[in-house]
Amino acid sequence: MSEGWINVGDAERAAAERLEPGPLGYFAGGAGEELTLRENLEAWRRWRLRPRVLVDTSETTTATELFGEPLSMPLLVAPVAYQRLAHPEGEIGMARAAAAAGTVFCLSTLATTLPAEVAEAAPGGRHWFQLYRFRDEGVTRALTEEAVAAGFEAIVVTVDAPPGGNRERDLRTSFEIPADVGVPSVAAALGVRRAVTLAETFELMTRAMGWPDLADLAAEASVPVLVKGILTAEDAILAVEYGAAAIVVSNHGGRQLDRSPASGDVLAEIVDAVDGRIPVLVDGGIRRGVDAVVALALGADAVLVGRPALWGLAAGGEAGASRVLELLRAELELALALCGCTSPGDLSRAHLQRAPATSVYSRQ
Repeated sequence: MSEGWINVGDAERAAAERLEPGPLGYFAGGAGEELTLRENLEAWRRWRLRPRVLVDTSETTTATELFGEPLSMPLLVAPVAYQRLAHPEGEIGMARAAAAAGTVFCLSTLATTLPAEVAEAAPGGRHWFQLYRFRDEGVTRALTEEAVAAGFEAIVVTVDAPPGGNRERDLRTSFEIPADVGVPSVAAALGVRRAVTLAETFELMTRAMGWPDLADLAAEASVPVLVKGILTAEDAILAVEYGAAAIVVSNHGGRQLDRSPASGDVLAEIVDAVDGRIPVLVDGGIRRGVDAVVALALGADAVLVGRPALWGLAAGGEAGASRVLELLRAELELALALCGCTSPGDLSRAHLQRAPATSVYSRQ
């Protein structure tokens, strides 16, 4: 099936046909009126590319590096929870797809697979661990230590949750995580295995984390600590000051605070505030290789994709996720060449201009 897909939209439609309403709403939905969810997509479309011509692009590459290690492309797989709800292969299939693509897979705290199992299943892959801090510090510490022991290269601390956002699709379907799916972190925090709601899951996490806690975590960790969920220049500067190794500009895929800004609309502000001191990554609304080109031209060091890879997994397992990553890589490579760039590092804001404002005479 996945061989016939020509873009991410094909994978999304195939996934929507396969998934039950509850899981589909969970993965596809956002908070509130889902304004931020939609704006994440539109933000990249508010830019136009300024291609340069008569440039030798006979040897164009998408290769880059991050934290001194090579990547096949500046496009990573973002953390997505509960992946076995999408497909029985779950995080194992996704990790293998990312490894085959030569990029990073970020495992969610709310994964249905343990870090050690991911490392064993995809031994050649690069893995990061996304961290929610639980009220029970013992659970947090155990998960982090297991990830590092399994060779995970970085900790990605999500700072825009808890509490969980107002996800109305989940309320309408009465969505909860089935007990037979198995979420090791939640089972450890509860001390039992049973079905739990999303609200209950977020109640297991602490809201008391502050900037000094980030500094302590960064100082104690043996791997880089990234901060995911930054949307303002002010917080970007604080992240640098308190020891973050990198920033992920993110609004949680539009799933937390509705009417918060789109990632693409604040990326330049944050890149300027960081001023090259640490890498800046971004997620939210990346659906095309040209979206990634816009983000890179604005100054991002790399982008992350969550839903696109998830749709591939849901519709076709590991092969489907691999197909999506290859489609995005191919689109990125083509867009680079057509912009007159031979590598991601050639992009700059000189390759961008704002799209014309929509007029009353424009087609809707």
